[in-house]
Amino acid sequence: MKIISVNVGRPRENPWKGLTATYIDKRPVEGPVPVTSPGPKGDGSVGLEGDAVGDVEHHGGTDQAVYVYGSENYGHFNALVGRDFGPGAFGENLTTTGYDVNAALIGERWAGPGGLVLQVTGARVPCGTFRGWIDERGWLKTFTREARPGPYLRVVEPGHVEAGAELEVVHQPDHGVTAAMFFRAAMGERDLVEQVAAVEDLPPGAADWLRSR
Repeated sequence: MKIISVNVGRPRENPWKGLTATYIDKRPVEGPVPVTSPGPKGDGSVGLEGDAVGDVEHHGGTDQAVYVYGSENYGHFNALVGRDFGPGAFGENLTTTGYDVNAALIGERWAGPGGLVLQVTGARVPCGTFRGWIDERGWLKTFTREARPGPYLRVVEPGHVEAGAELEVVHQPDHGVTAAMFFRAAMGERDLVEQVAAVEDLPPGAADWLRSR
């Protein structure tokens, strides 16, 4: 797959969660941008240098270090709701093309520039900030129904990213559980929960979190 845009957040007020800041307003930047593991959740750190999260309790940290969205999915939503979404519009760090990122398997590994290795850990689950940011009537229901969430990844080995660079799938587990399936289980498809929860490469606590939902 090819990276067509690297996006870094700009802090802005977050009236949708009552927080002082959100970094969902991602803008394309010139590369290369260093990517490292941010460590545990709690201080707002993420994988890309210069980026952060405002909701430190629920976002960021090791297992949500990088968020990726496929440009093909923007085309789908553009046609569906009559908008012109482009790179960074959903708050992703990397906008890609040429690979169905929603079909990526939990635990799948991607190799990139400078020795970078990323591993799929789950999928974006929409929150109040995302709903308010998009400002589209019924948006959370639409996003849930379409099940095109985009995956989160952890940083296994540091490196860098830049527009035009390639990411190569270098490992795929054999369990068949995709980022889209993680999303569907999290959003209420109970028949998927145990299948997804059994995957070894889930972040710590994710299996219990899925069951609790």
